[in-house]
Amino acid sequence: MPDQTRSILRGRILSFHRRPDGPGDAGSHRYLEDGIVVVKGGRVTAVEDAGALQGFQGPGVSVEDHGDKLILPGFIDTHIHLPQTQVIASYGAQLMEWLQKYTFPSELRYADRAFAEAGARFFIDELLRNGTTTAVVYGSVHREAIEAFFEESERRGTLMHAGKTMMDRNAPEGLLDTAESGYRDTTAVIKAWHRRGRQRVVVTPRFAITSTPAQLEASGALKRENPDCLLQTHMSENLKEIETARALYPERAGYLDIYDYYGLLGPKTLLGHCIHLREDEIARMHATGSVAVFCPTSNLFIGSGLFDHDGLERGPAPVRIALATDVGGGTSYSMLQSAAEAYKIMQLRGQKLSALQAFDQMTRANAEAIGEATEIGRIEPGLAADLIVLDAHATPAMAHRMEAVRGDLEEELFVLMTMGDDRAVAATYVAGRRV
Repeated sequence: MPDQTRSILRGRILSFHRRPDGPGDAGSHRYLEDGIVVVKGGRVTAVEDAGALQGFQGPGVSVEDHGDKLILPGFIDTHIHLPQTQVIASYGAQLMEWLQKYTFPSELRYADRAFAEAGARFFIDELLRNGTTTAVVYGSVHREAIEAFFEESERRGTLMHAGKTMMDRNAPEGLLDTAESGYRDTTAVIKAWHRRGRQRVVVTPRFAITSTPAQLEASGALKRENPDCLLQTHMSENLKEIETARALYPERAGYLDIYDYYGLLGPKTLLGHCIHLREDEIARMHATGSVAVFCPTSNLFIGSGLFDHDGLERGPAPVRIALATDVGGGTSYSMLQSAAEAYKIMQLRGQKLSALQAFDQMTRANAEAIGEATEIGRIEPGLAADLIVLDAHATPAMAHRMEAVRGDLEEELFVLMTMGDDRAVAATYVAGRRV
């Protein structure tokens, strides 16, 4: 049960209510230079200027004063792999070789329930330490491992979307299910965990290369039977991947058409990477409302390519975009670091990512992309009090840089996203409880 005691957080409060057009778009957000967030029962009940503080105080009401630090909604990571925490910093391979050499051996270890439980504890610890309060998570193929993850998330009170990965070919024997067992196990996990408190189950076929037509057909059936669940998979990350997928499905018109044929596209579908898209695929993603998930640190580290953010968002057929770390191909659990690398990729493409746009993406926009806009992503009465406190003076180098910022909010946000990491997260709150 959520704590019914009223608590108050004081500090500088920032929350977005729409996509910023670019730098200087003050109408995109609410910013209180000295404000309070009132929390009860795990939810925000009021957001006011600090002058209203006395009216909310009373017996048993705690006040945490964060001074001039920034209070924001918790970050949301839309693509991350639970069993890849020990794959980060694995040298020297592109996607297909990287999977065989590093990823699959790591995921095999999650057949051990005790190992999976320890992995879930570490994983959630790292997310919270980096200010990420919600993530969309790929599990291993093992049903027991994703159940261990949900048990740990429930214990922490975190809102998590996660799924048992489905793979029935082109992986080691210990990582293979079947079309039938993948369907059966996912159905069982949905019945046990979907919307049990703050837990959400995701239908998770890894990608076309590791799923037979029968398994993709079963994934489509799961999507139709459970329309409230997200579906996640990978799409057009690497040129060799695209070539392999098309060779395995020669009857289909292209990579995206594989997923389209089996009924996997739609507004609840998250397609990881989407770097090498054709015009007809972009048009189809637009028509179906499917989401392209931008994973910048992973794309750079594995050498996959440069995501065309503005080409997708501002083209003739706009595509919805989310931002993610993609650990363990990604090199950091920090959404701040992901935003920094997104900025650099866009620079190389002649595009711009303002600090306002980046922080909106990590909070409100990512919540909207995963269908949680009425629950998280903003600091507003009625929404969950998943909050973080950021300190732009967290390191000596940041403090030195901040001496020249002189109270400019957007410059401060840019310092946080380019120089910040877990050290800039002064506090993380899950459902109003400091964790």
